[in-house]
Amino acid sequence: MKKIIRNFGLLMIGITLFSALTACKSESQKTQLEQVRENNKIVVGVKYDSKPFGFIDQDQQLKGFDIDLSREIAKRILGDEKTVEFKQVTSSNRIFALTSNGVDFVAATMTINDKRERVVNFSQPYHVAGQAIMVPKNSIIANVKDLNGKNVGVVLGSTSERNLRNMAPRAFVKGYRTYTDAFSALKTGRIDALTTDDTILTGFLYEDDNFKILNHRYTKEPYGLAFRKSEDSISFQDIVNAALEDIKADGTLKKLQNKWLSIQ
Repeated sequence: MKKIIRNFGLLMIGITLFSALTACKSESQKTQLEQVRENNKIVVGVKYDSKPFGFIDQDQQLKGFDIDLSREIAKRILGDEKTVEFKQVTSSNRIFALTSNGVDFVAATMTINDKRERVVNFSQPYHVAGQAIMVPKNSIIANVKDLNGKNVGVVLGSTSERNLRNMAPRAFVKGYRTYTDAFSALKTGRIDALTTDDTILTGFLYEDDNFKILNHRYTKEPYGLAFRKSEDSISFQDIVNAALEDIKADGTLKKLQNKWLSIQ
């Protein structure tokens, strides 16, 4: 009798362990879209220092083009813009935040290029920027060639850093973690110029008109939403792309451009 009870106990432990493992396996087999719908939440990686795309305003509220766009996407997928949750990313850590499952997608002025497409998937472009140069109003720098021999600020991990090394190989490149840090260096004279996407540089003109952006644009930088390169993410990517297409078609994207980018 004791043996039967002992065997029954072992059987119940085995069943419990099997059920737990099956539940874990079932959870891991869910697609990203299924998990998003189950959690009723989309976690988006955005920048906090890239006005007018993502920034903290004077009331300590997160605002910007990428913020509003992400809310629109959440509203069309989950029915409520409040189902989006934002996490801060930078140019140097945004891919890691994505691939480590820290966020569901990244909306952070991220240029679509071949190198990045080897590690992440992109949506269709939602904005096209161009690399530009910002200098003090009294600067003698007039074009990219004038950057040779000058201290030029870039944000680490951005396409602007690589482009600058190609366009002005004798420039002294000074790397910064955030755009705010880079602009602070320009304001205090630690660098002679700052180069990045024109939309980001224009955001700094909201704060300080003692600077100017040179007229020429040296690249075309199509911004895309970035996703994990995973089979489990494909259905989620498809529905986000469909939402983005709808946002374009009904004029919402144009309204966001007028709201945040109209000073350009």
